[in-house]
Formats: sequence, C-alpha cells, structure tokens
Amino acid sequence: MIISVKTGSRTQMKDITDQVRQAVTSSGIQNGLVHVCSLHTTGAVTINENADPAVPVDILNTINKIVPWDDRYRHMEGNSAAHIKVSLFGPSEMVALENGSLVLGTWQSIFFCEFDGPRNRKVNVTILADR
Repeated sequence: MIISVKTGSRTQMKDITDQVRQAVTSSGIQNGLVHVCSLHTTGAVTINENADPAVPVDILNTINKIVPWDDRYRHMEGNSAAHIKVSLFGPSEMVALENGSLVLGTWQSIFFCEFDGPRNRKVNVTILADR
C-alpha cells in the first residue's frame, strides 16, 4: 500500500505512524512484519521519540550541522546533502506486528524524514503475514 506524505519545509520529520496503522488495519493482517519504505532518494524513514517535539528539531539541527546544504558537492542537481542524509538514516524501517498492532515503544513513532522539500512524497507499506 502506498501512503502519501506532504512536507512543508526543506528538512522535516513528519510522524506517519497513524497512516501506517491505517494501512495495517486495511490489510486485515494480525501478525507479521511491517516494512515502511520511502520511494525517494532524498527522503528517509526512521523511528524515534514522539512525545517531545524538540527531539525531531534537535535531530534535524544536528544532521544539518553534520551534512551542510552547501559544501562544494559535485552532484549537478544541487541536493547532494539530501542524498547523504538519506544514506545515513536509511530509506526504510521494519516493525513487528502483533495482534493487529505495531510493536513500538511507548514514546516511539515512525517518521518520514524530508531532506529536499517541500514536496509530495510516497511511502510504501508492505505487510508480511506470519504463517
């Protein structure tokens, strides 16, 4: 199943947990694994804290220091920093599914990480059923 994610800034972490949960519910699968994958080379997926909105801000501020937007990159499209950030974060996450619920910690959420926005993005959610 494909879910749509609209981002509003160049770098952003957007909580997509509810959309992933809806995809799981629609599937009818109760137990297995859920693979959440960005379909973009400049957008990543990660799991992190959802309780304090300062956490994503801190993460983005730090990754923007580590990989600055302008640093004499050779990629002609001008978005090398975004590609590097995705390589550091990774394009996907795998989450266990038990009794129809994502197995996430109390404070964990699934985030789409935008590194070249704002854009309309697509995330693929694949649910692999237990036998």
